[in-house]
Amino acid sequence: MGDSMAQGFKNGGIYRTDLSFPAILARCFKPGTPFDAPSFAAHTGLPLNIEMLVREIEEEYGPKLTWNEYLSAGTRLYRTLRRVKNHWEGSRVQLQDKRNYPWHLQAVWGYQASDAWLMNERKCREFLLNNQPRYSVFSVLPDNAMYITSRVVLNPTYDPLLEENNMLDNVRLMHENGGIENLICCLGHNNIVGSITNLKIVYSEPEDLLATHSQRKCTAYRPEHFEQEMDQLFKSIAEMNIPRVFVPTIPYLTIPPVIRGVNEDRSVPAGGYFDYYTRFWIWDEDFDPLKHPHLTREQAIELDMLVDQYNSSIKKLADRYGFNVVPVRRYVSAAARRRLGSDQVWPFPPAFVKALKENPNTQYLVEENDHIRLSTDFLRLNEETGKIDRGGIFSLDGMHPSTIGYGLIANIYHMTMAKAGVKFEHDIDWNFVIENETLITHPPALLSELRLLLRFLSMGRQERITQLGRNVFQQMLDLFSSPDV
Repeated sequence: MGDSMAQGFKNGGIYRTDLSFPAILARCFKPGTPFDAPSFAAHTGLPLNIEMLVREIEEEYGPKLTWNEYLSAGTRLYRTLRRVKNHWEGSRVQLQDKRNYPWHLQAVWGYQASDAWLMNERKCREFLLNNQPRYSVFSVLPDNAMYITSRVVLNPTYDPLLEENNMLDNVRLMHENGGIENLICCLGHNNIVGSITNLKIVYSEPEDLLATHSQRKCTAYRPEHFEQEMDQLFKSIAEMNIPRVFVPTIPYLTIPPVIRGVNEDRSVPAGGYFDYYTRFWIWDEDFDPLKHPHLTREQAIELDMLVDQYNSSIKKLADRYGFNVVPVRRYVSAAARRRLGSDQVWPFPPAFVKALKENPNTQYLVEENDHIRLSTDFLRLNEETGKIDRGGIFSLDGMHPSTIGYGLIANIYHMTMAKAGVKFEHDIDWNFVIENETLITHPPALLSELRLLLRFLSMGRQERITQLGRNVFQQMLDLFSSPDV
């Protein structure tokens, strides 16, 4: 159960749930072990699939997008997004699935910890009825995509008898009808991620603890509020008496490339932090702190310290309820460039390195002494070779892992679960992970001119086109943000 990290969200949307880290883990059990997850593959996913958009533009206009092609490319992009929006929000579309049992993957992107008990299918249906989709140049993405996703996950048949079931109810139902041996509870990220999608730190108030997604007016939970919510969540799970429960620590928000670090003198960061953190589509030399939204160095440090307090609460509560802590924060920090200190762990397991070497499309990523040319930077291609120059761990939305990133997370869980006594039949199938990582094995050539591509998709300054009245990237981030902040 969990949020976007558990669901497999990447490149701006939920698309291949079979490539989520729980699904990758499920492949490690005996053949035939069921692990069912809803599909969102129609029309390249929900609400957005940046990789597919880039590939569609490349198919039409080739590996370079010139200035005089912006207008026609923007029109094409708008038509594609309008088609996706019509599919997911169209009144004639029936998204329910013929199934009489909850999905094994109980995860919805955008969920905070309390949404595990506050959200149910009836509330989502009523919200959608009262908030009809907008169709304009300022709203090219599905407006209420998270609520659409919730209905599909929580009550796939739209059964009136299950419309009040929340995520915890569904987990309890499965445990009472067949039993759950191992439960992953991956929640808590969205109690603070709004700080980087909004580039504002607005602390929670008591009323936010009782509010659902669309009603909250904060971007970061106060440490005492976070612990209160996680305590209620962990207690509800503990009462089910599931043999083994696994909970992750939360990575630092200053690591994902969804925010770009910029120094006043454009130098490398001192002390592991930049002077400013702004949108990833704003290039360093274009950034103006008087004009562009940003966080300061002090605010970035504040957020990392807040994450440290969250993780202290997670560890304390896990110890109280007998849960197993998965050290995700530690391994993500070890993979990050330009961080202070060392966590004394190597984030790339030998079997992963071996699989990279054996795949002809990725063997160049393994350099001398098995140094891996993958990082937590935004994905970049070498303009001359068209091959990966940096990045690869995060997807094109800058916030969620790539398929390889999810494979590395699955490996952290695999190690922790094995130590806790879970019997796996296989290790992580790295060949499967790498073969399905199309961003790395067959990267879109347009990424070699990343600056122009990001400018086109963000439609900033002189590149703005009337057909796309508002930045596509910004609309994507808004879906993760509290609307009234």
